[in-house]
Amino acid sequence: MTEEELVRSFRGGDKGAGEQLLVRYKNKVLSVARRFFLAGGDTDDLVQEGMCGLYSAMTTFEGDCGFAAYAYACIRNRIVDAVKKGESRKNAALNDGVPITEADGKAGSVDPEEILIEDEEKSETAGKMQSVLSDLEYKVIRMYVDGATMQEISSALGLTYKQTDNAVSRAKNKLRALYAKG
Repeated sequence: MTEEELVRSFRGGDKGAGEQLLVRYKNKVLSVARRFFLAGGDTDDLVQEGMCGLYSAMTTFEGDCGFAAYAYACIRNRIVDAVKKGESRKNAALNDGVPITEADGKAGSVDPEEILIEDEEKSETAGKMQSVLSDLEYKVIRMYVDGATMQEISSALGLTYKQTDNAVSRAKNKLRALYAKG
């Protein structure tokens, strides 16, 4: 079934269709959430916010565009709102969220000029990241941001879990310093 068909089924009362959409988008939500650093917070808080954004997308989708673009916008907006507002005491640290990249694109955008600019910005961001990160740190953080688990990264790169965790921590610290400079 297409995502749009799953949304229609879910809204018609098929809980299985809703669960299937949640499973399909789990890594996407994780990927978006990992693009933000939390001072004193946890990525799981942002993942939860992203999943709420996905659920909202499932209940409000009208079909004006593709569901994937709509869901991405809802997920990202929910996470960004949580970072900006830090609404609950538990999530007060979300106020200090810092995006890894500013060039993660606009959902639903089909303007070729925007796509070209987006690609150039992504290349520039990748270049900045490579200039401050070691090869290993760059590989690890790219996989991490793309939604790979620590175990998957460890296996793919032939590292121990501890080595992977240390590389992610070093990369986050270096990128935090890079983006703090402006």
